[in-house]
Amino acid sequence: MMVPYIPKQVSSWGILTYLVTLGLISLLFWNYAMSMMYVALGIVSVVGFFLLTTHWSRSWCRISKEQYVALVIAVAVLLRLIWVVASYYYYKRVTGLPFELDAADAIGYHEEAEWLANEEWTVAWNYYFGPMATGISDVGYPLYLTVLYKAFGPVIMIPRIIKAFLSAFTCYLLYKLSSRTFGEDTGRMTGIMCALMPNLIIYCGYHLKETEMLFLEVAFLERLDYLFRSRKISVLNIVLPTLLAGSLFFFRTVLGGAAIFAAATGLLLSSAPAMNQGWKRVALIGWAVLSLGVLSGGTAMTEIEGLWEDREENVVQKRNAQASKGFQWAQYATGTVMAPMMFVLPYSTMVSTEGQQSQLTKHGGNFIRNFMAFFVFLAIFEAIRRKKWRDYAMIGAFVIAYLGVISLSGFSNSERFLLPGLPVLILIWSYGVSTLSKDSLKLLTPWCFVVLAMEFGWAYFKLGSRGLL
Repeated sequence: MMVPYIPKQVSSWGILTYLVTLGLISLLFWNYAMSMMYVALGIVSVVGFFLLTTHWSRSWCRISKEQYVALVIAVAVLLRLIWVVASYYYYKRVTGLPFELDAADAIGYHEEAEWLANEEWTVAWNYYFGPMATGISDVGYPLYLTVLYKAFGPVIMIPRIIKAFLSAFTCYLLYKLSSRTFGEDTGRMTGIMCALMPNLIIYCGYHLKETEMLFLEVAFLERLDYLFRSRKISVLNIVLPTLLAGSLFFFRTVLGGAAIFAAATGLLLSSAPAMNQGWKRVALIGWAVLSLGVLSGGTAMTEIEGLWEDREENVVQKRNAQASKGFQWAQYATGTVMAPMMFVLPYSTMVSTEGQQSQLTKHGGNFIRNFMAFFVFLAIFEAIRRKKWRDYAMIGAFVIAYLGVISLSGFSNSERFLLPGLPVLILIWSYGVSTLSKDSLKLLTPWCFVVLAMEFGWAYFKLGSRGLL
């Protein structure tokens, strides 16, 4: 029997664990405690997420699909637009510019698009794809911004308003994918958690590529799943997920590679009834081989191969660079240490250190990831125990491939690099919650102490690695 909503015990333990953890870390590391603004933002993020997901998952499970979709999109859009407007004027007042406090890439994207918007298209083409171009993994977003700036001028608010709607539609697509995979009740939990997830809201106020990238990622997974489950093959059903997978290479090469791995895994292992037609599986495998053949000789596959071959060197260079800046213990955060924790990372930063404003802003959302990781492990166990793992192979392959590569790189605890795993993790959390029983719910209590220990350990590590203890 599946649990159709998030039990009150889960939200109560989540809120209590956060408040206790925050209080202990703030008390023990008083000299580096967060400002009240970040504390208040974290409390609103965590308490709001758990209370509203519990309340809405219970009350919205009785309404029609049309009503549910309208409500979840309305909530998602409203929250994101509020954050977009509020953060825009806050950043402008604090920094003088409508960019976050530790902005770097965001300003670079804006200035690059502003420059190219005043040039001919041939200039942009040669800049990104000409003989002097360095790669394609970061081309998609500035090119997209250039299009917007050419159409509307370099108005910073316009891309961010679009982000709010794209992020809200991502919630809808994730709901469709989840309900088709796990059932309607689980899908509704997924949509609600996606709409309320603090990190996804906050990124709508950044001039970064993540919101658009997550939209393309979830759209790819949803369309690929639809293709596997559809009894008829059409050109559109094949071409659309292929184009969406290809577009991911223009945002982050590793993400495109994970998409290919997910597609290959789904083709080989999917147990969807429509895939039992032997001819369909053979036809789709043939198309996948052809598409991979086209990609293999191109820049995308060359970048993937280079990233994989240089992964160990990149980790060493990253850790040495951190150590040279005074982060004395960074050398111990190796891929071997971080990889087993890929479903839990990134840890929540609850102490104030220089240049960490972005992580303090999102510390509530990162805590939610840490706490809800319990349901990832529960979902994996239940999928294997119930012999349903083949039904979920495509989804699992994508998130394991992506997070696995990132955890073996020098960015294993970088919230921004780990973010693409979040939508699929939300989907898996929902399935884990739906499988709860009295016995498995008892395990949540010791997990709360594990989370407290992780957050305390991370605070100690951050301060100790900077020589502040």
